[in-house]
Amino acid sequence: MIDISIVIPIYNEALNINLLYERLTKVLLSMGVSYELIFVNDGSKDNSISLLKFLAAKHQEVKYIDLSRNFGHQIAVSAGLDKTTGKRVVIIDADLQDPPELIADLYAKMNEGYEVVYAKRKRRKGESFLKLLTAKLFYRILSNITSIHIPVDTGDFRLMDSKVVEALRQMPERHKFLRGQISWVGYRQTFIAYERDERHAGKTGYTYRKMFRFALDGITAFSNFPIKLVTVMGFLVSIVAFLMIIYTFYVKYFTNQDVERGWASLMVAILFLGGVQLISIGILGEYISRINTDVRKRPLYFIKESNI
Repeated sequence: MIDISIVIPIYNEALNINLLYERLTKVLLSMGVSYELIFVNDGSKDNSISLLKFLAAKHQEVKYIDLSRNFGHQIAVSAGLDKTTGKRVVIIDADLQDPPELIADLYAKMNEGYEVVYAKRKRRKGESFLKLLTAKLFYRILSNITSIHIPVDTGDFRLMDSKVVEALRQMPERHKFLRGQISWVGYRQTFIAYERDERHAGKTGYTYRKMFRFALDGITAFSNFPIKLVTVMGFLVSIVAFLMIIYTFYVKYFTNQDVERGWASLMVAILFLGGVQLISIGILGEYISRINTDVRKRPLYFIKESNI
């Protein structure tokens, strides 16, 4: 068994692959460890796969997996994890926002007796105010509504022991949220703080729509809070409606006040109740959709080509 496996999901990263390879090999050689680099091409539309094949032909430590289509970042990482053979495993993106040089520090920290060492962002360079704000809010909301501790301000960049990777392989859900799954597994976990760099080249594949879906996956996979919220909202609306019924009967039968039935109050009541019902149905639908996806038991991904 080799010392360390590096899993790198690739989606349109042709401009970053060569520099990433150079920086990874430099730090791994300086550490004096045996290693493998597992690149997972997640349906890239550029020439990423051609570059990976070229590197693999020249360097035996380079492995590649070419998925049959774009399955998404988390599935691509899972495909790489399924093929690792190292005693320890690193997940790192190819955009060079996460510095490969930090792997040496993660490795040294793990030697203190930890099974997971994740990289915690002190600062994120080159990202918009809106993205920083939404990310900050998401991680803190998720941390407060889940039953497990999911570290804030962290991504997937981390070092794990092979026993943690083996545990992840046994988790069959289709809507992956790996950082939450790793927290759920347990074991001794700690972090190293760092400053995240700007993307070296290319454009991010994480649109706001994808980030929203990713946030939903995280919340629905590790929290029942939305369903509990629906229940509470149902009780509150029922209480308000009951009080309104009592008030209506009181005004009609115990006062001399002339009650005029206006369309405005009726429309407000209908729209309010309708809105609550639609939100509730939507939340329940998200959970049911995920149950439906899991019970189909379709494979997570298909491999078009690989040298592993």
